[in-house]
Amino acid sequence: MYAPERHQAILGVAREAGRVEVNALAERLDVTPETIRRDLTVLERRGVLRRVHGGAIPVERLGAELAVPERQDVAGAEKDRIAKTALAELPDGGTLLVDAGTTTARFAELLPTDRELVVVTHALPIAQIVASRPNLTLHLVGGTVRGRTLAAVGGWAERALADVFADVCFLGANALTVEHGLTTPDLAEAAVKRALISSARRTVVLADHTKFGRDDFAHVAHLEAVDTVITDTATDPDIVSDVEAAGPRVVRA
Repeated sequence: MYAPERHQAILGVAREAGRVEVNALAERLDVTPETIRRDLTVLERRGVLRRVHGGAIPVERLGAELAVPERQDVAGAEKDRIAKTALAELPDGGTLLVDAGTTTARFAELLPTDRELVVVTHALPIAQIVASRPNLTLHLVGGTVRGRTLAAVGGWAERALADVFADVCFLGANALTVEHGLTTPDLAEAAVKRALISSARRTVVLADHTKFGRDDFAHVAHLEAVDTVITDTATDPDIVSDVEAAGPRVVRA
């Protein structure tokens, strides 16, 4: 097993079990404890794990919010499939609201060139992608830009979004449960996400399997406010069934 494959395996075990231990991982992956310690150091530097005595804990358990570069490679293949599948939710023409996030950024990169669309976003990375496309009209929402997400938040952003009504909102997700719906680590981000939902006829949530079954600090919306959830095939089928029972259609990419 190559190091990147081992890192992905370690991260998967950590997120499933809540923590990992060096000796157990060494036995499971048939490598030395020293190799596992080096792997954990690499993953800690990437910001996805925190070292503790004898092992590590995924940052989600610590309530830490990852910055955009630290989230880029988490479930990367799954995010690519989700982004590609989300293209089926596009109108033939019209207006899109595109939320901040690494999966929504992948989606923005795939927007078609054969139709004219209006894109409204508060996310600087997404605006940069859209701005150079001649068939896409960009409306960039202003506000206070958060360094962790590179997205505008606050009253300016919320007031701007209240002035528009789009065909579809493509919403990113930090955490999703049936009990509490969509949640995110930051109150200001949550307020902008609610504004995005309110300003669209339909809301499509793009969420890989790592977002399911956990809650964050700030409530965004219950699942009844969502029309479609696009996830990947690694999402627990029982959770998928529960989410569909709560209202949204679920598509597994």
